[in-house]
This record gives sequence, structure tokens and C-alpha cells, in this order.
Amino acid sequence: MEIILDFTVKENTVQDFKKVLLPDVDIDILEAKTLEETKEKISIELSANGRKKIFTLKNYTDKMVDQKTVMLKAGMLLLFDKVYPWGALVGVRPTKLIRRYLVMGYSYEEIDEILDKLYFVFPEKRKLLLDVVKKENQYLNAKGINMYVGIPYCPTRCKYCSFASYEINSKLGNFYNEFVDTLIEEIKLTGEILKNKNSKIESLYFGGGTPSILTEKDLVRVIEALYENIDLTHLKEFTFEAGREDTLNKEKLEILKRLGVDRLSLNPQTFNENILKNLNRHFDKKHFDEMFQEIKKLGFVVNMDFIIGLPGETVEDILRTFEEVKKYPIDNLTIHFLAVKNGSNLIKDKYKITEIENQKIEEKIKEVIEEKNMKPYYLYRQKNSMNWGENVGYSIEGKESIFNIEMIEENQSTVGLGGGAISKKVEYIDETRVSIERYINPKDPYMYICEMKDRMKQKEEFFSSL
Repeated sequence: MEIILDFTVKENTVQDFKKVLLPDVDIDILEAKTLEETKEKISIELSANGRKKIFTLKNYTDKMVDQKTVMLKAGMLLLFDKVYPWGALVGVRPTKLIRRYLVMGYSYEEIDEILDKLYFVFPEKRKLLLDVVKKENQYLNAKGINMYVGIPYCPTRCKYCSFASYEINSKLGNFYNEFVDTLIEEIKLTGEILKNKNSKIESLYFGGGTPSILTEKDLVRVIEALYENIDLTHLKEFTFEAGREDTLNKEKLEILKRLGVDRLSLNPQTFNENILKNLNRHFDKKHFDEMFQEIKKLGFVVNMDFIIGLPGETVEDILRTFEEVKKYPIDNLTIHFLAVKNGSNLIKDKYKITEIENQKIEEKIKEVIEEKNMKPYYLYRQKNSMNWGENVGYSIEGKESIFNIEMIEENQSTVGLGGGAISKKVEYIDETRVSIERYINPKDPYMYICEMKDRMKQKEEFFSSL
């Protein structure tokens, strides 16, 4: 696509926008010219494929430097009659845009107007976005850091999974004991690196994989190693993913409670057992209910995760799952739209939920969260998700996950330990821009075991400015 303009833009951003939101439109030449630019308004004319459209908008350039670029991209949707719930917003983290506008001095009312008139975002999505940002701003603290511990083993590997995950009964599962020993050694070495730094760890998160696959003995060894070697005196929350009920028992739950874990994620993804079986994920509803009762009895804050759009699942299946969710007194509910990623084994068919069916699902979710008195507190989007849906976390007031908020917003630095863990160094350039560097541990347990000590030299340098 050739772009002819009388103003300057980064052409690659326009090309990328076209690929994402107008993939079915062939454009040889896109032209845009400025018809009027005053202190009050900006007007541009776009033309392509024999079509013309004039886009006129209030002038925001006293604060917004890229208004004409956004008008060009959003104008392409006008030109080709494209209408999307999220309009011209294409980023994974739309909340970052809102926070940037707030720093620039815009009010929430002005931002809502910009989302409407410039980006064409639907009212319900605008409200969701602004509500999430308002809630996040109660928790964000750039002066703190968070810690992530990755356990890259699972009982089985789900076909949709793209995370660091290896079956415990596979060849790589033979390295389980060495992996745990290496993780404990990494914890000790990391403690040495952090010892003289003013690093206040506010949230600690065990993910994977399935962390609850650790044996009772190893749960104690790993968590006690953290307390012995890492300063956790500033910890505000300790979350443990116990996503697979087939890895849980009463003894493990009691150990986690005794060792300071206060939040558990118990993630069925769907209550359709046949769908889970076809996705290579074992699920025993009776045992799930027993573990849930034990979790509540021990006083954990509990989250459940669900995925919309699993292959083979009908809209009626999805509605039944959320009707079942009503029975559980949970504190958090996280809803994902399925995104097929390169790392997964899933080859997805072209099945798409229709707009009418999608409305039924959204109405059912709204019904559930209203009944449970939950509010949205974090969200992100994925390029390959069905209908460009968003992943949203809902919570009862005061039970929001600090880790989820800080990770999605990329507001804090992260110390990553274990298989596939990503360490992240976040440094603010100014009020609206950050520099982010990442250091990724090997996902493969054997490679992690072999390389951990050598890599610690690199990580020591990486964390030198924490």
C-alpha cells in the first residue's frame, strides 16, 4: 500500500494498522490531505479505491502530538465502513493509553470524548476501560517490585497452552528433582544479588506450568528457601496458581496456608468435562468441589479462570459454565477469550461466535459479576483472540490482585525465578514513557538446570540498577 500525505506520520504504524483491522481490504494507494487545521479543529480528507471521506475533529494538539496520525488510521475505518467494539484501538494494553492521557492533563470526561470521537470505541468498552484504570490507580506503585516463580511442569499439557509447561511423566519430567534443587540454588543466589538493594517486593506469584505439581516436601523446601534468602517484609500478597485440581490435596493446601500464601487460583477453564478431556486436561468435578471447600475453609482469597471459545464448545456450553460459576463463593473471576499462539499444540478451526451469540455470553457474564458484586480491575487484549475480545479480571472490592495489575501495566520491575520466568526492569524516562528490558530464563527444565549458575552473572548485571 502506497501512502500519499501532506503531513508526516510513521508509515509502518499505518501499514500495521491496516494489516490488523482491514486485512480483507486491498488498497493500492491511500491518500490524505489536510483541509483545515485551526486551534479549534482539524479536518482531513481520505481517499482510496474510489472512496472519499472527510474526518473532522476538535483539535487536541495542545497536549496530543499524534492526533493526525490517529485520525488517519481511524479514518481508514470510516472510509471502508468498518465498525468494531474497540474501534481503532489495537494495543494489547489499552489502559496504558488512558494513563498517558491522564498524565498529560486530560480529565476522565475528556478521555471518554477522545475514545468516542477519535477512536470510535463503543460506550460499554469505554466504560470498562475507564473503570479499570480508576481501580488500577488505587494500587499502582512504581517504587515497588514483584517476584515471579515459574514451575514449568504439568500433569498433562493442554492443547491450547503456550506457556512454559512440560508433562511430569515425559522425559523432561525425569529432571524434576534436579529442577527443584536448581531453583532453590537460584533463590539463594538471587538473595545475594538483592541483599544490598533497596528492593521492596510487594507481590509474590507462583505460576507455570502448574506450581501445585510440586510434592508436599518440595513445596516446603522452595517456599522456605524464599523466606530464608529474600527480604519479603514488604510483601502485600502471595499468590499461588493451583489451577489443576488433579494436583491438589488437603495437605498441600494446609502447607501453603501455613507458609503465608494468601491467594489461590483454581482454574477449571470450563465446567464441560468432555471439552477438557479432548484438550488433554483431566478434570474431576467431585474432587474439584472438595478442594474448593477446603480452600474456602482455610481462608484463601480464591480466583477462578475461564476461557471462552474452546474448540468444540457451544455457546450453550459456555452459558451453562457461567451458570455453574454462580454456585461458588469466589473472590476473583478472570475471563479469557481463547487466543491461539505459536507455542500451543492447538490447530483451531474457523468457527466463530456470531454477534447475537456473543451478546448472550456478555449478558450472562454481566449477570454473574453483578450477582457476585464484582467490578473489573484489570484487562488486556490479544491480537489473535476471537472477535478481538478482551481478557478481564473481576474482583470483589478489596480483593484485587496487585500482581496482575502491576504485570499488565508493566509498572514495576520483576524478579523472575525458575523455568521460563521473565525478569523485567522498568525504568521511567519521563512521566509518560518507560524503558523496559527483559531477561528470560530457559523454559526447558534441563537447559535451566545446565545454565542457571552461568546465567546468574548476567542477571546480577541486569539487576544492578534495581
